[in-house]
Amino acid sequence: MRKCRTGSVDRAGGGAVTITVQQSLVAFTAMAALLTVTPGLDTALVLRAATMEGRRSALLAGAGICLGCLAWGVVVAIGLGALITASEFAYAVLKIVGAAYLLYLGFKVILQPTATRLETAGPQLVGGGTWLHRGFFTNLLNPKVGLFYTAFLPQFVPQGVGVTGFILLLALIHASLGLLWFLLLAQLAASAGQFLRGRAVSTWLDRTLGGLLLFLGVRLLMTVRD
Repeated sequence: MRKCRTGSVDRAGGGAVTITVQQSLVAFTAMAALLTVTPGLDTALVLRAATMEGRRSALLAGAGICLGCLAWGVVVAIGLGALITASEFAYAVLKIVGAAYLLYLGFKVILQPTATRLETAGPQLVGGGTWLHRGFFTNLLNPKVGLFYTAFLPQFVPQGVGVTGFILLLALIHASLGLLWFLLLAQLAASAGQFLRGRAVSTWLDRTLGGLLLFLGVRLLMTVRD
């Protein structure tokens, strides 16, 4: 990946204004924080894990999601993100695999609702490793995350700074913010877990998450490159 040149901003009637490392980090942290708290699939996965299976499962799901972000950060930092951006075949393969995984999770959540497993399996519902893997692969197999990182992260690399190391730092900041947010969500949702584990509420949560997963899977399949 070539060195980013967006460390300077042109102002009307003036020259280029150099953006320092500190300014870049502050700007990125603010943007990443807003993106992190915006509701989406990641939030839905963590909330479901917390309300249905406890704080530990939610934290594992959040950790998996953050590991997926870090993995994409590494990919973009070493330049492979450009391959997904430029290659229709690479994008198509990852898109199909990612959509299939989302559809699989969606059908599984709907066809095997938590309320039924609560009645038949007791408190041990799903192994922690399963939630870690779900969170990880949900992000890793979504090419939109890679494309987003490819377009977003380099914009905050100041001129004259090593791109690879700085992008890795930005990905680490994003993942750390996500982990803190998921920790808060897990605590809040787990506190209300007794109510949310009721059959009617848990069934509604399962159907909502399952429907969201199916919708995102179909939408990903139908996505056309710009």
